[in-house]
Formats: sequence, C-alpha cells, structure tokens
Amino acid sequence: MMKRSIIFILPDLETGGAERIITTIANHLPRDRFSPSILLLRKEGAYLDFLNPDVEVIDIQTPRIRHSLKPILLEIKRRKPDIVFSGFGEVNAYLSLFIKLFPKTKFIARETNVVSQHVTRKEIRFFYKFYNNYDRIIAQSNDMEVDLVNNFGIRKNKLVKINNPVDIDFIEEKLKQSERPIEFSQQYKHVVAIGNLSARKGFDNLLKVFSRLKNQNILLHILGDGRDKEMLLKMKEMLGLDHVIFHGRQSNPYQYLKFADLFVLSSRYEGFPNVLLEAGTCGVYSLANNCPGGIDEIIIDQINGEIANIESYDDFAEKIKHAVHRNDNKEDIKTSIKSRFSKDIIMKKYEELLWNI
Repeated sequence: MMKRSIIFILPDLETGGAERIITTIANHLPRDRFSPSILLLRKEGAYLDFLNPDVEVIDIQTPRIRHSLKPILLEIKRRKPDIVFSGFGEVNAYLSLFIKLFPKTKFIARETNVVSQHVTRKEIRFFYKFYNNYDRIIAQSNDMEVDLVNNFGIRKNKLVKINNPVDIDFIEEKLKQSERPIEFSQQYKHVVAIGNLSARKGFDNLLKVFSRLKNQNILLHILGDGRDKEMLLKMKEMLGLDHVIFHGRQSNPYQYLKFADLFVLSSRYEGFPNVLLEAGTCGVYSLANNCPGGIDEIIIDQINGEIANIESYDDFAEKIKHAVHRNDNKEDIKTSIKSRFSKDIIMKKYEELLWNI
C-alpha cells in the first residue's frame, strides 16, 4: 500500500488550539498509511516537545505570513506531497489563490474561527473569493459552516464538519498531579475563566458581571495573558473588584478546573472552544455566553452547563450565583464530553477524510 504524504502548514507550534489539533493529528495518523510532516514559518513553540520524532519539521524561517507564501510554494513544488493541509486562517486565505498550480496535490484548509467575525482586513477577505479552489474545507462547528456558505459563497460539497477533539488521557494525567491552588480558600465558591486577554474573549463583560457579585462569597480566577491585560487590570481597580484574581498564563490550568465550582466562557465569538471541552473533561459545570462558534454543540442544557447572554449582566450574575451551588455528578459531565469529542472518535474522522480525499 502506498503511503500518503501530507504537509501540515502552521505559523509555529505555540500553545494554541490549532497548534494542538495539528500536533495531535500528525502524531496519531497510522504510519502504514500516512507520512506526515509539518511546515512552520518559524520553528518555535511548546508543542515542538510533544511532536513524535518521526514527524519531520520543515522550518522556512519566515515569520511574516505575507512573506511566507513564496517559500511555502517552493516547498510544495519540491516535495510534491499528496496532500497539503493548511491549519491557519491567514495562510489558508493566501494559499487559496495558488492551488491550481499543483493539480496533483489535494489541498485542505482547516478554519479556526467564524470567519466573518474574525477576519476584518479587506485584503485578506479578498482571498476568500478563491476558497472554493480547496478540495475540502474543514469547519469545526455548524456556525462556521453556515457562515462560510452564506457570507463567502463556499460550496456545500467542499465543506466537512469535524469538531475539535479533547485529549482525555493527557488531561486525566494532569489532574492526578493537581493539588488545590493556594488561592482557593474553602470559605469561597470559585469561578474559573481561561483565555487570551483580548477583546474577543469578552473578559470586560465578565468583570461587569462580577461588579454585581461583590457581596457574594464568590472568587473569579482569570487565567491567561494578552494585549488587554493592562486595560482589564485598570477596569478591575475602577470597579473595585477585590474578588477577581488575574493569574497570568498557567502551565497547568487543569489544577484550577479540578477545584472550580463553575467554569465561565465569556467570548464574543469562538471557533469551537477547546477550553469548554477541557472544563467538561475535568467534570466542571459551565456557563457560556450565547455567541457563535459551536457552543450549542458542546453544552447539553442542565447536564454539563447552560448558555446565557452575558450582556444581560444582572441575569448572568444571577445564573452564576445559582450555578456555583449546584451539586452535579462530575462523572456525568465528563461522560457528556468523552462520548462525543474523545480523541479516538475525532481522529477517525480525520483519518477517513485524509485517506479518501
């Protein structure tokens, strides 16, 4: 049997959702059928350590995405892979224009966000006119599929929906090593939120919600770093939120999820939020903002969480107040995620797509 050679394309292997998924796919594809390599614009990032040694890393040493196109095309021309799998929105967009140059190679794009919400620059939107050149476009959620069809004219037969997987074994191993964080004192209920401190994650709205919970015995723990950090710290100070703690980026966020009474997702939009899957895998009930990006495919109402509008600040605050006192069966919450999004289930779908394209 001939092996199929695949080149995955990413800017780097820093710890983000797309990077984790591509690393997982490259590591777990059966080697009797596939020969994977990863092309990086810069050979950096924590996931390099998790990559199997038999996955070749091609480093084109061109950090700027717009300058990377020529070296990417030269590598494709030189290596003649069976499949090129681009896993990052901006690279996907630029590459779409040149797919016709390689008629013997199949091209797959994996979208990471609801595009109309995420891509605002006109020069990048222009390239989406050529998106139908891809053989297949992977959307992570129904919201993404609908957006690509309605707003970008993508043909339905080009689209395939594959949800994100969650690495249950990895998380369970981390949970075993996790002790209660020192900030989690017993006399408080603990709410955890995790994400990049940027506008799309909606932490400004979450602080407004917590300004209505000052006299409750509830602490909010925000994990993450990003460009809005200073603004959010100022906002915390202005609103007098002594019960909100910014922890920065944590190497083991599962330690916080393990002992949380509630996880909150405050995002304005998502792709298909890994962090919601991970919270469920830790057995934590979730309260998520009603935003585009597959939230309603993950949350099963009153089983593993609920969905509400965060900009109805009073109502959202009331929901937090009730949710932290719930007494849910952690195993039921875990099962609701494992039974649908485990690595084995999702990897089978990727394997099928890559073999049959």
